[in-house]
Amino acid sequence: MTTNTEPRPPLPPFDRASATQKVRLAEDGWNSRNAEKVSLAYTPDTQWRNRAEFATGRAEVVQFLTRKWNKELDYRLIKELWAFDGNRIAVRYAYEWHDDSGNWFRSYGNENWEFDEQGLMQRRFACINDLPIKEADRKFRWPLGRRPDDHPGLSELGL
Repeated sequence: MTTNTEPRPPLPPFDRASATQKVRLAEDGWNSRNAEKVSLAYTPDTQWRNRAEFATGRAEVVQFLTRKWNKELDYRLIKELWAFDGNRIAVRYAYEWHDDSGNWFRSYGNENWEFDEQGLMQRRFACINDLPIKEADRKFRWPLGRRPDDHPGLSELGL
């Protein structure tokens, strides 16, 4: 059990509506690119696998996200619910970014999430592939920050 941590609704067990809300809240957090704020959605002892990198605990999550967003410039992310059961959610996502040389990428991934009873993510496993794209082929062009409610999701974009 996680102690000394505020609950992060919606709480498990998830139904379709609460799982969808949890996914959107995660997307909004990551689109803020605020590593400290994002880390608060995870248990203090959270365990991550992201590509071939492993992180344990919020401090390592903050370090990971800081490195990530220093490399992946103009980062914009869309997440979509894939499946849910009890305290687990699976998502698929895509994000667009460029490196410091101006090369654009669309990264595609899947994540498996497990939550504690307070709604904090205790385990996150991510698999991601990067596809080089031309700047003209970008589909995520909203201003940096939260994706507007009227912007299409992955399925609507054919991704």
